[in-house]
Amino acid sequence: MTPNPARMAETTEAPLWNENEPARVESWRLHILLEAGYPVHLAERLAGSEVDLHNAVELLTRGCDPPTAAEILL
Repeated sequence: MTPNPARMAETTEAPLWNENEPARVESWRLHILLEAGYPVHLAERLAGSEVDLHNAVELLTRGCDPPTAAEILL
């Protein structure tokens, strides 16, 4: 089977990074943090940071209150 040059050009021209991707990731992180129990103001700060999302959720599931968890994480 011979490669189709036109088909290859289509796949290589697709951008690997969408410029809206960071905003989509932050929005997704915000959603997860709100569902975990963080109030909006803390969830927004955490979502926009480089805090490990798993650690942020785990602190609340282990009984830590959101302000203390945010203080630990930030």
